Amino acid sequence: MSKKDEIAAQQQQQEEEVRRTPVPRGKQLLGICEQRVGGSRMKVRCMDGKVRICRIPGRLKRKLWVRDGDILLIEPWELGGDEKGDVIFKYKSIQVEHLRRKGLLKEMMREEF
Repeated sequence: MSKKDEIAAQQQQQEEEVRRTPVPRGKQLLGICEQRVGGSRMKVRCMDGKVRICRIPGRLKRKLWVRDGDILLIEPWELGGDEKGDVIFKYKSIQVEHLRRKGLLKEMMREEF
């Protein structure tokens, strides 16, 4: 495989990731992981201004590795939704740029600084 073929394959993979970027639907929110608490739990600052203790569900525990500062898709719980939630998806850097261009992260970025 030549260098041009490798570059073309990388670009195609990046475009595919951007196309598959999930956006919040219904009650889902975007959030930033502020602190790992232990186990599969973490403190997440959500777009609505609340800090929730979120957990990684069992089906994603082995696949999803979250660090402080990661952008996440959160689904608040039905009961206790203001304090707790589940992590549904972790965005990659390419997908975060796509969300910024769409304007979905503007409010969150203003709160950070």
